[in-house]
Amino acid sequence: MKAITTVEMHTGGEPVRIVTGGWAEVQGATLLEKRRYARDHLDHLRRLIIFEPRGHFDMYAALPVEPDLPGCDMAVLFLHNEGYSTMCGHAVIALGRYAVDHGLVPAVTPLTHLTIQCPCGPIGVEVEVAVHGEEVQTGAVRFLSVPSFAHRLDARVDVPGFGQVTFDIGYGGAFYAILPAQALGLTLDAPLRDLVEAATAVTKAASALPLCHPDDPDLAFLYGTILTDGLEPGPDRTTRNICVFAAREVDRSPTGSGVSARMALATARGLKLGTRCRFSSITGAIFTAEAVKPATIGDTPAWTIRVGGQAYYTGTSQFIHEEGDELGRGFLL
Repeated sequence: MKAITTVEMHTGGEPVRIVTGGWAEVQGATLLEKRRYARDHLDHLRRLIIFEPRGHFDMYAALPVEPDLPGCDMAVLFLHNEGYSTMCGHAVIALGRYAVDHGLVPAVTPLTHLTIQCPCGPIGVEVEVAVHGEEVQTGAVRFLSVPSFAHRLDARVDVPGFGQVTFDIGYGGAFYAILPAQALGLTLDAPLRDLVEAATAVTKAASALPLCHPDDPDLAFLYGTILTDGLEPGPDRTTRNICVFAAREVDRSPTGSGVSARMALATARGLKLGTRCRFSSITGAIFTAEAVKPATIGDTPAWTIRVGGQAYYTGTSQFIHEEGDELGRGFLL
């Protein structure tokens, strides 16, 4: 097979494997059509770079494709252990630096603006840029979410092993069930396995609740569960959370789309526009966020959330698959 080449990055410890060459053509007139085509016809390539022996259970990747919306500088499909997500904030933060550093958009100081088309919609991105002599350096990245909203407040379901549990469902490019870890008899310092088991049980139970997204039915699915430290987002405080998404995958970052969803829930409960909040992940990585303006999605009140973080490069890769190597097609333990 033709070698697949990648640039390797991470945001808050969460990997971003950006595909730079060797991928088969992804057909489709729209990005959601491309997402369906990749899922139905090219999924062997996702398994090749996400699964072992080249990846691992919690690997994450971004596949740049041609945008179909006017004004977008690039478009991207997101790849993980279960399939193809609709939004990924930590990957957008990495892609912002990547786009400027690799000349996909011209570097402008002190902020370079670009628009990345994601399956959930176009995302405005701004990258901090400084010039030192002839060297251009990129730094922190911020993005503006698609309209984010509170889908359900104080929903209740029976979760096997935990009884009746109360939680919210928020949307920030993907839908999440969000609740304090304490509601499940845990803290965020509990063993990771216990947190994953609890969050997965909530996702499974909460998935029975109907979801609706006005833009496209492909967006109407529960992506995962976010367990928090019980602190509501607010000024002069940092709130911790852990996001368990897809097939029990654990986000090392605070989760950009999850932070957008948490901010939408907090704003629905009265948090003032422009309040800058801080979110910490299990690695200690920090994202900042603020609701910057009201929006609507269908008839639903929503807000645009600005989320900020920092991504770093870790290397480059070239992946091949030798004929006869069945395990090399990808497996997970």
